[in-house]
Amino acid sequence: MSIKGIAHPKIRLDILTPDEVRRIHTATLDVIATVGVKMPSPKALDILATHGATVDRATSIAKIPGHRVEAALAKAPKSYTLAARDPELDLPLDGHHSWLGTDGCGVEVMDVVTGARRRSTLQDVSDAARLADALDAIAFHWTPVSAQDRPAESRSLHELLAIWKVTRKHVQTEMVVTEPEMRAAIEMATALAGGRDALRRRPILSIMQCTMPPLSQDRGSLEAGLLAAEAGLPVGYMTMTSCASTGPATMAGTLVVGNAEVISALALMQMAHPGCPVYYAAAQTTMDLRTGAYTGGGPEDYLFGAASNVLADFYNVPLSMGAYATGAKEPDWQAAVDNAFSSFMAISTGADMLLGAGLLHGSRILSYEEMVMDAEIWSILVSMARGIEVNDETLALDAIRDVGPGGNYLAHRHTKKHMRSLWQPTLFDRRPYGMWEAKRDGSRDWARERARVILRDHRPQALEPQAERALAGVIERAEAAVLAGARPGGGAA
Repeated sequence: MSIKGIAHPKIRLDILTPDEVRRIHTATLDVIATVGVKMPSPKALDILATHGATVDRATSIAKIPGHRVEAALAKAPKSYTLAARDPELDLPLDGHHSWLGTDGCGVEVMDVVTGARRRSTLQDVSDAARLADALDAIAFHWTPVSAQDRPAESRSLHELLAIWKVTRKHVQTEMVVTEPEMRAAIEMATALAGGRDALRRRPILSIMQCTMPPLSQDRGSLEAGLLAAEAGLPVGYMTMTSCASTGPATMAGTLVVGNAEVISALALMQMAHPGCPVYYAAAQTTMDLRTGAYTGGGPEDYLFGAASNVLADFYNVPLSMGAYATGAKEPDWQAAVDNAFSSFMAISTGADMLLGAGLLHGSRILSYEEMVMDAEIWSILVSMARGIEVNDETLALDAIRDVGPGGNYLAHRHTKKHMRSLWQPTLFDRRPYGMWEAKRDGSRDWARERARVILRDHRPQALEPQAERALAGVIERAEAAVLAGARPGGGAA
């Protein structure tokens, strides 16, 4: 197994000037200090009050002085590694690599056999992870869809086990959003890693939480994040502010609102657990002015993605951003345009983690064929990011002299040496027109068939039986605790 990431990309896009970044930062600190951010968690409010914030317990709004936010963020590590169960698949987050992952929160699946749209199940979580495991483009896993055939209170834990059973890549989840679930998830990761210290050294699990725009946090997400940070798991907070609805109609104003949400949460993590690994996360968009819906694609999304990375660089923390997860309803030209533009903007500004491979309709629908097609887009980006290497060998003067005017390079030894470095498609249709006309098939057909073959034949190395039993035991105890709390006189879960 290998992973195709982007290392030291030679393409670079400047989307904000240093002065513009500074102005966004200054405006953000002003908002946090004077407007405040809603932090509906007594634990979070206690921590913030201890570190100089003005806290209104009645409204749960904390106003944090700007210098306190800056001092807290300065304690965050600028780089670290997302560990995989297989160390060869570790992912350095060092500002010089970009990695592609799946996305989360989908609730429906486009069935790879029938093509019908249906509700997602735990089997889909497993199948998506197996498909992603087989694709070199996918470097880490999110829980892509909800296992709606499992209890809501423990669903996230079943999803983690289903993924760990079929992959040795790094796992990241945004589905663990309560303290009880987080304790259990940490216990599961600890069992796999070989102990708390081992997990802290090599975090095989990282956590994503979402903010509640505008300028609010979720209690469960805050308290779960604090537990994860204490355990040494990388924690990120994602803003999904939307122009003209949960953010101002202007992009700069929406950046300020989203930035305030993210850095206030990251500062809280550092106040509680200085030096814990954190990352910036964003998937900002604009409201569709005709329907009021989340767009999931368009020029604002691409610009937001690029700008978010500039802000993350300013704070010296890694970035995770929504880049694929098109708003298209099926794998079509809209999906290709959305995902190509968004991912190009992301890697050209140096994003560390890109999310969304395989999801449609703004992260609502999982499509196995879309994941295969997104992997093809990523392969193009990998090749583009390498740029053009110029040295004595690549200038090819000896070959040019040998072939001379009117010759052909096909049989030359220089061609044999370097031809495999040229990008080769697996889904792009480069056939003669007559051959296409005879079959009338194309990329989507081939992607669907490849997904079917992978799901039929790919059997990753299984989780060790003892480890699987240990993780299943954690889930059973978590479910028993929920049931005990639900019974009369059972106490708190």
